[in-house]
Amino acid sequence: MNYKIDNLQYCNWSREVFEINREAALDAVHVTIVYHEDYDELLKRIDEWNIHFEENSDLIFHGKNYKDIEKAKEEKKTAIFFGFQNCSPIEDDISLIEKVHELGCKFMQLTYNNQSLLATGCYEKIDSGVTNFGKEVIKEMNRVGLVIDMSHSAEKSTFDAIEISKKPIAITHANPSFWHKAIRNKSTDLLKTLAQSGGMIGLSLYPHHLKDGTNCNLENFCEMTAKTAELIGVNNIGIGSDLCLKQPDTVVEWMRNGTWTKKKNFGEGSKNKPGFPKQPDWFKDARGFKNLEVGLRKIGFNQGEVEGILGNNWYNFYKNI
Repeated sequence: MNYKIDNLQYCNWSREVFEINREAALDAVHVTIVYHEDYDELLKRIDEWNIHFEENSDLIFHGKNYKDIEKAKEEKKTAIFFGFQNCSPIEDDISLIEKVHELGCKFMQLTYNNQSLLATGCYEKIDSGVTNFGKEVIKEMNRVGLVIDMSHSAEKSTFDAIEISKKPIAITHANPSFWHKAIRNKSTDLLKTLAQSGGMIGLSLYPHHLKDGTNCNLENFCEMTAKTAELIGVNNIGIGSDLCLKQPDTVVEWMRNGTWTKKKNFGEGSKNKPGFPKQPDWFKDARGFKNLEVGLRKIGFNQGEVEGILGNNWYNFYKNI
């Protein structure tokens, strides 16, 4: 079976966006439902999603495991998998990990750019690695089946997470730094270690992570994908587009600043890159998966490898986790 999966989107959710994802034939999307919210605020986000599920039941439903990807394919719908880009919903209470998992949350980043109670983010000057609390959290996440995501984490912290975790981890949305040295893109050594442990990387279409930004061309992206496959194996690569469709620029401030600073546009993108960047013309939204399929075939991947990158590899990851 051929599945299509985008393993990271953070859109201004509406029926229009759900229709776009269906037009792209996406069987599953991992959506960010939390950046800096605490547990009580998480419950409000879930209430909002329950309304989306009720009002758009012909297009989407809440995905809980890999069987729901199969169900979505059968019913021509998109399974929505919940994830956090920070650990704020568990606050400082390890018992909340089981609770958020019971609420249907499947992915959690240990940190978003900055130092958290669990690990160091990629924008900190000193990377002290996974903390004592973080080690216990990883064990508990393994136990309940919550996937560890290190997309916004610093290098040592990510190596630590791979070593500590008894299950493969994910980097749901990032690119290799050999191609583009964005702060959040990942080193070759780290990607090799990730792959050796059975982990996955979702290649990002967010312009700040692309060589030449908005002007990145399809051939260049596909060449990068081919080089990454040579380094770590094609089965460890998927797509995590990091699409932020229809979001107002004020949301960028929330993503970068949260509740911990009063500065504007702190961190990623920073002073010179306020607001959301324009997507490349060949990937304006998820319908760009069609262009990726063409580009990956042209660069030399066979049909099975293309299907793996565009969804089947993520499906297998979900199934094995």
